[in-house]
Amino acid sequence: MDPEAARHARDSLDLVFHMSNILDTGLDRHTLSVLIALCEMGFSPEALAAVVKELCRETSVSSSAAKTAPSAP
Repeated sequence: MDPEAARHARDSLDLVFHMSNILDTGLDRHTLSVLIALCEMGFSPEALAAVVKELCRETSVSSSAAKTAPSAP
């Protein structure tokens, strides 16, 4: 990747990360980078959003369950 393209990609990721923080998505730079790459490969943004929402929901449910589970004697 030439330096200009690398700079443009970095600037774009910075912008997306800033927007993500404003919207309080909880997504980190790496996750956003992967999602952008998948979109560029032709994956549906709507489908990816649904997967992210489901993973966040499952993580939230499993975290809640771990907090309420009785501890071992």
